[in-house]
Amino acid sequence: MTAPATGPVRRRITVRGTVQGVGFRPYVHRLAATLALPGFVSNTADGVLIEVEGPPDEVDLFVRRLAEQPPPLATVTGVGCEDVPATGATGSFGIRPTERSAGRTHLPPDTATCADCLRELADPGDRRYRHPFLTCTHCGPRFTIATGMPYDRAATTMAGFPMCPACAREYGDPADRRFHAQPVACPDCGPRLTLVPADGSGVRPARDAAALAAARALLTAGRIVAVKGVGGYHLACDATDDRAVTALRDRKERGGKAFAVMCADLTTAERIAVLSDAERDALTGAHRPVVLLRRRTPPDGLRLAGQVCPGSPHVGVMLPYTPVHTLLFGLPGDPPGPRVLVMTSGNRSGEPIVTDDTQALTRLAGLADAWLSHDRPIASPCDDSLLRVRPDGTAQVLRRSRGYVPRPVRLPVPVRPTLAVGGDLKNVLCLGEGDHAWFGPHIGDMGRLATLEAAERAERHLTRLTGVVPRRVAADRHPGYHSTRRARARADRLGLSGPVLVQHHHAHIAATMAEHGLDGTTPVIGVAFDGTGYGDDGTVWGGEVLLADYTGYRRFAHLTPAPLPGGDAGVANPCRTALARLWAAGLPWTRELPSVTACSDTERAVLRRQLERQLACVPSSGMGRLFDAVSSLVGLCHRAGHEAQAALALEAAALEAAGEDAVAYPFGLSGTDSLTCSPTPMLRALLHDQARGTPAPVLAARFHHGVARAVTEICRRARTATGLATVALTGGVFANALLEEECAALLGRDGFTLLRHGEVPPNDGGLALGQLMVAGTAVHHETE
Repeated sequence: MTAPATGPVRRRITVRGTVQGVGFRPYVHRLAATLALPGFVSNTADGVLIEVEGPPDEVDLFVRRLAEQPPPLATVTGVGCEDVPATGATGSFGIRPTERSAGRTHLPPDTATCADCLRELADPGDRRYRHPFLTCTHCGPRFTIATGMPYDRAATTMAGFPMCPACAREYGDPADRRFHAQPVACPDCGPRLTLVPADGSGVRPARDAAALAAARALLTAGRIVAVKGVGGYHLACDATDDRAVTALRDRKERGGKAFAVMCADLTTAERIAVLSDAERDALTGAHRPVVLLRRRTPPDGLRLAGQVCPGSPHVGVMLPYTPVHTLLFGLPGDPPGPRVLVMTSGNRSGEPIVTDDTQALTRLAGLADAWLSHDRPIASPCDDSLLRVRPDGTAQVLRRSRGYVPRPVRLPVPVRPTLAVGGDLKNVLCLGEGDHAWFGPHIGDMGRLATLEAAERAERHLTRLTGVVPRRVAADRHPGYHSTRRARARADRLGLSGPVLVQHHHAHIAATMAEHGLDGTTPVIGVAFDGTGYGDDGTVWGGEVLLADYTGYRRFAHLTPAPLPGGDAGVANPCRTALARLWAAGLPWTRELPSVTACSDTERAVLRRQLERQLACVPSSGMGRLFDAVSSLVGLCHRAGHEAQAALALEAAALEAAGEDAVAYPFGLSGTDSLTCSPTPMLRALLHDQARGTPAPVLAARFHHGVARAVTEICRRARTATGLATVALTGGVFANALLEEECAALLGRDGFTLLRHGEVPPNDGGLALGQLMVAGTAVHHETE
């Protein structure tokens, strides 16, 4: 606390948080000028350093406004003040060069083009009219161009673009919106667009405005264009053109997995989807994620090609977030073109998103008819984020990447410097130290060399930006995970005995606790539902209720295991999973069952021998696998071409009847020390209804109702046994909106405190945070 003073005081202020690359120094300059306070401001490795001098009341007001009214993209996490001797300064307030020193500050994420820049983009009288790389301190790329910290132009991929005199004046003027905006450029000095046609396409190469015009013409003609964005390439085509979308799906070998689309504007988005106010806010906010929306259907809506999101009641929608996107849709006076584009990651299935221009020409060859590229390098790949908005207006992020990374997560308890490598699906790494953790961008599914190399690059880039030097490495306990093997190698390089191994579902629950600020002194009832997680007994877990804190857990309840024929490889065949579930329940494979007819006589005979002899049949308690089995049993999905395909089909069907049918199929609970939740009663009831001709949507809805009621009853028993009343819902199964909402409603009515995921994904994209919390807080920890 500062001592009372009547004369001028001088105060040294350190501001921490996301305060670089967001216009914080010019904001400080304007604030000091408004209050007539002399002094200076400078970027440091710790944040922003300020000294001001003047009347005590004015200095106090200055400090309050710093914390309470920061610039739009800034996040202030701490303001430290120290009185120093007054110098009698009476001059102006200055902005000093960046101080180079050890420390840490926070870099903002990439941000969608702001309204001011969009106005300039469309203004024929502005010198940046139609400039594809328009940006200012309030918008544009940050994370994907930063190569180090502190965040200055020399430490970005804009270092190779010297500013012209006009841009340099703006960059150096504290009163200008582009003061120290590191990506600042104009048509005279900035990056340039190029169009590279595929061999034999009959299209000529082009540059600048002609490249954009040619790309728009190609999209209008039903061609596929690879478009370089801020975090990598997209593959784009007209989302209303059946032939174009089918061609993209076939070329990319995407199976039935839905494509995301980009709409030219909000009005267009409202023609293809039903939007709530909260969904509008999510679409138009600075993050600009892909938002899962309920589809409109013609004649009310704009018709999308059938292969955009086949069989799904939802469509993933985003709005333009760069000037290139805005120009691709066209400004007033441009020839008409598509108003909705498929915008899917520029990669081959199973590979990471492409960022390098040379690699794009080879790795995307055969997929794209042309490449719309530019010469600003991408420092780190960063795929589009994905979220859904709940009925209460809160968001559940399903993929946390562009627009969020590298914004830190504030931790409830300090952690030692730790690297957590995540899992093998939806891989994302996490670095943490003290009271902050930083997720890296979405990498994808491990197993290919390109993905493993992408993970290594992501770690190096995030380490440079955060300054965290890990002293521990955390990984999943699964002995066959590629991520775990990478963790072993990383631990070796650090001279450690091995990585800290964290049980999969314990990590999910710990991530939920950390996001909600729980310090771990009281355990929670963790309901962790997914498809696969390595269990303590060497089997596949995934239908778990654990009593857990950061230090450990007890398995209170779990789904009755059933054989998983072929292990993880069997996941692609829900019909086999269904027959294995029936076999485990002692129920017959009658000829009328859809799962039986989906398998040939030979396939059924081989499967029966497998089950009887327990050959390549790992026991699995995975709730995700039960969803797959039921999806096949009711006739929806027998062969899965992508992850969660069967479960998504089951949820979509259930949505058709969930509001009209309240019947809940029963599950059996038995045991004392550890409850077993048996699906056998549910299966009997489902098969009985099916034999009576009950439609698949009703069967699916009754299954969902039954799971939600089973969860509630298990949590009641846990509360009775332990007195615990806080429930965490986590794991990939809780990306199912219908199940999550019903569980939340039932548990809420029963008086439980509920923890649901928000910015941290419930699936394996959030796993690394839980690994970090378990490993980083442990005094004694398990290694290999």
